[in-house]
Amino acid sequence: MSPARPLIRLAALSLALTLPAPSRAQEAPPSASEREAALLVGTVLGGTPMLEDLRSLVDEVGGRPTGSEANQRAVEWALERFRAAGVTARTEAFPMPALWLERGATASVQGPGVRFAPRVAAMPFSTATPKGGLTAPLLDAGRGTPADFQRLGPKARGAFMLVETDELKDVDGLFREYDVATEIESRAFAAGVAGVVYMGSRPGNQLYRHSVSVGPRNTRPMLVMERDGAKRALRLLRAGKALTLTAALDLRTGGPYESRNVIGEIRGTTHPEQVIVLGAHLDSWDLGGGALDNGANVAMLLDLARQMQRLGLKPARTVRFALWSGEEQGMYGSAGYTRTHAAELDRHTLALSVDIGCGRITGFYTNGRPALVPLVDRALKPVAGMGPFTQVDVPVVGTDNFDFMMHGVANLIANQEPATYGPNYHARSDEFEQCDARTLRANAAVVGALAWGFATMEETLPRQSRAEVEALIRDTDLGAQMKSFNVWEEWTAGTRGHAIEGKPAPVPR
Repeated sequence: MSPARPLIRLAALSLALTLPAPSRAQEAPPSASEREAALLVGTVLGGTPMLEDLRSLVDEVGGRPTGSEANQRAVEWALERFRAAGVTARTEAFPMPALWLERGATASVQGPGVRFAPRVAAMPFSTATPKGGLTAPLLDAGRGTPADFQRLGPKARGAFMLVETDELKDVDGLFREYDVATEIESRAFAAGVAGVVYMGSRPGNQLYRHSVSVGPRNTRPMLVMERDGAKRALRLLRAGKALTLTAALDLRTGGPYESRNVIGEIRGTTHPEQVIVLGAHLDSWDLGGGALDNGANVAMLLDLARQMQRLGLKPARTVRFALWSGEEQGMYGSAGYTRTHAAELDRHTLALSVDIGCGRITGFYTNGRPALVPLVDRALKPVAGMGPFTQVDVPVVGTDNFDFMMHGVANLIANQEPATYGPNYHARSDEFEQCDARTLRANAAVVGALAWGFATMEETLPRQSRAEVEALIRDTDLGAQMKSFNVWEEWTAGTRGHAIEGKPAPVPR
């Protein structure tokens, strides 16, 4: 039996399983595109190197914040894997606004008859402390509400604020964390605090990283304290003990520098000038191995490229597999891509981001483009039996669809079940074991069908103008999300997204 025949039989079985049984008799025979999608689906559901790629990235490269040696190794790792699969690949440079890496972080809480040293992690874009550490009063800031800061009054000036948090359960809770942190930090900075200390929101005393809401503009030490240590400190404060905190944050920081994305490409046949981008971010934070965020989806896209190449599938449009750096600091890698490829964006027909871990894909965010919904539904037809899939037409900020959305390019984000994502987000526990192999392969099948559908269908959506994007901001909560993720000012200045009409786009520094 030739090597191709088992794959064809597997594809036929996959197509039979995924088409809804009641309607088979009434449906037209599968199109050529659907048969090709089924071949790809059947292959990625089988034994491919996807899981070994994930293990290698997480265990051998490890956590890989942009600007680190590990991130540079990850770039070379991805480039080598694309090329070993016969997929044309390159790196593309882009500017990062500031370097931030933690070398070490310690803390000590002291009071009358009390001294303990809870584990802490510096928040990205925290400032460093003096060499011997910074000592200041530690105060109970409650939940960081306006009433809490009013209660503290002038005592807040020059003190560390300890902010109580809920234990994180899911992705909705994660977005709430981002939203409230922006408000808390704004109040804290206005009060003249020495710094902010968040009670860790993760179970098991896991440490993690959240970026400071103002990014590189921050001027204070900011940290997360392990949950049980923070609870102990709050109990002491609420029992009337006066406490001080000594924080020692050793950081590697610097000005603008250059980082790199990795782009694999399978050139289109009928419309090679038209491009779809399938994206996942290669960078991660460094406390864990970055399996959920976002190594699993890097491994998925690598494998889809590998299998398309191995099967000899020929898309009508060019398919670019984009592995971004700089996502965790502000989606800078994908922003850099949109600047580098500005002249081509009218011919970009879709940009997809997959960035919510290893939970089952339940559909896609269509980001304020209702005309996308029926096209996504059609593209998912070869995997209909793996659904149901529901498209959610609201704009979402927080991953690498953002700059494509702000440039008016049709864009999607995979919507995924939370699984283990929330409690392990950016945490020490984000390791290989967090990913279920069967779910990851099923997700690869869904993304493969979607990608092939958009790479071969006749329809395309036109690029939106700046005015249309502004209308989306006006009619939704998109602007509030942009402020929460510290990208609003770049949009209004014209450094991200569509240029302001009649005004040349400023060159990012």
